[in-house]
Amino acid sequence: MRPVLSEPREPELPLHTPSVASVTLAAIIAVIAWISIVAQADVTIDRTLARGLGVFDGFARMSSYLTNLTVLACAICFTCVALRAHRSAPARFFRQPTVVTAVVVYMVFVGIAYNLLLRGLWSPAAFRLLLNESLHSVLPMLAALYWVLFVPRFHLKLRHCLLWLVYPLAYLGVTFWHASLSDFYPYPFINVEKLGLRHVVLNSALLFGGFLMLMAVFVGINSRRRR
Repeated sequence: MRPVLSEPREPELPLHTPSVASVTLAAIIAVIAWISIVAQADVTIDRTLARGLGVFDGFARMSSYLTNLTVLACAICFTCVALRAHRSAPARFFRQPTVVTAVVVYMVFVGIAYNLLLRGLWSPAAFRLLLNESLHSVLPMLAALYWVLFVPRFHLKLRHCLLWLVYPLAYLGVTFWHASLSDFYPYPFINVEKLGLRHVVLNSALLFGGFLMLMAVFVGINSRRRR
């Protein structure tokens, strides 16, 4: 009887002998992400209270935006990478190259989508401008830089790619379900009330197609890297 060969275990990030640069960059990304998400929560709750609503409504409104959810995932992921000595199951999960790559893809997608579709819709000033750039430009670029420099080539399976799709699909599903109850659409290009269902379905399909293309770019780069 031949012994069953187990698949090689993918390394956790950072690697066993991480450089100071890799840990420092992960920590910088985590700190910026946490500060940004806390600042965004403060701004959102203040605006919600000013409209006569409650704190819970503020958190509900904040969680309706893909940017906020993605930045939160980025903060958790890179905190786990930076705190490499922490050996809990959640920390080890977020240090997997496939998980880090998924979070980076989401973060880069948020940056591209905002700068292509939403940047011209408003002109924030002062503190809001700094916060906006941190969320939509600084963090996506730093996350992509970390991936390019410090995430080694890893064995990617079809199931990994399929799992990456759960997040954007779940977001769309929950967003449309919530909008049907509250009539609140976080982004103008998915506003069924103003654009109609057919137009929104087309917009959603185009956005999802764009995400697939971005994911394919990361998969292609990973496949051409040396181990």
